Amino acid sequence: MATESPTAPTAPTAPTAPTAPTAMVADLPLDDPRALSAVSLIWREAHLLDARRYAEWDQLWAEGGEYVVPIDRDATEFASRLNLVYDDDRMRRMRIERLTGGHSISAAAAARTVRSVSRFVVTGRAQDAIEVCSAQVLVGYKREETFVLAADVTHRVVFGADGPRIARKIVRLVNSEDSVTASGFLL
Repeated sequence: MATESPTAPTAPTAPTAPTAPTAMVADLPLDDPRALSAVSLIWREAHLLDARRYAEWDQLWAEGGEYVVPIDRDATEFASRLNLVYDDDRMRRMRIERLTGGHSISAAAAARTVRSVSRFVVTGRAQDAIEVCSAQVLVGYKREETFVLAADVTHRVVFGADGPRIARKIVRLVNSEDSVTASGFLL
């Protein structure tokens, strides 16, 4: 009776590190109520955006919050760079007015969207804030055409007396350097 010689167990291979700016190794500690609160806020944000409830979405923001969609996925400083979107409070509210006012092409041909946000990872913590990176896949429908956008998203959520608020949202589209057409929705 022949016996097989035992083979030596192979050592697990180390995973390759992603190259995206969100590649910091961290976790989503389920025992951290701030992390869970931040994820809940991000899911609520996605729901409000898909429902086109932009005034309610604006209320999720902290005073001075920044909404950024950079062209350069590796950028970490945005004020001196060209971005698809770089909004402070005033610009964000002007964008909402254009989308809801009915007087612009963005409002007249608004896209319907359904987005999924997942892969939550806490990448930074401070006493009054937490940073959460996630993946977003958005399916949109506009002018009889369906499209898909994917992005790495970073939210900085601050905690104050009025609860968690978005202090910064950076949406790094996977195709950020491609040509862009009028979207009629917010990322």
